[in-house]
Amino acid sequence: MTLIERRNETVAVSQYIVLKDTRHARPIHLSDRPDARPGGPQRRSLESITGMLERIGCGYLVLDRDRKVIEWNTAAQDTLERQGEAADTAVELSAGLRRLVANVPVHFQPGSLSWVVIRSRGDRPVILNEAGVVTPDGTSIVALLDRENTSAANPQTLQKMFGLTSAETQLALRLAQGDAPLEIARSWHLSRTTIRSQLASLFAKTETRRQAELVALLGRISVLP
Repeated sequence: MTLIERRNETVAVSQYIVLKDTRHARPIHLSDRPDARPGGPQRRSLESITGMLERIGCGYLVLDRDRKVIEWNTAAQDTLERQGEAADTAVELSAGLRRLVANVPVHFQPGSLSWVVIRSRGDRPVILNEAGVVTPDGTSIVALLDRENTSAANPQTLQKMFGLTSAETQLALRLAQGDAPLEIARSWHLSRTTIRSQLASLFAKTETRRQAELVALLGRISVLP
């Protein structure tokens, strides 16, 4: 097991909030610029990070040394569009990102991963800068995490990890979306007893005791392929 020491410093000003973290699938678009197609270990590291972000349903933007967007995924486009931005091209995405963080004094450092947490439309985002990320020369990654957009675990992964039945898997996914057991019973035209029995089986197989604990576990598993 690897232990990671975290030290967070919070800076709160009337105009913004910045959180600084000092911790040591595939791209949808990629620019034709020669420096946007690096190879070797750094490129593989970049693809590993963006692949993880893709799996958890998080938008990402890869910036070049001039802080222009050269690579992104559909989730990033959707996130910026929900903020009222045009997001069809690299130029539009670059402009949308600048406006999104306009009131937050943040610098996207080469080789870094920055998390932009969006709370609601029109509100200033919270930004966490994570150092120690290895990306190709001059590039950085900006992850767009919209609190209103939730990701789900892979159903096949859930079944494989915990030996769930199809019904238990679907119940787990509905619970992860925030649905209440009785609401699920009504929508599926099942009795309360049936749903409670399936829920009890879910607790036993996942070694959890409460619904909140189960949902937290499902959230962590959503990062897996």
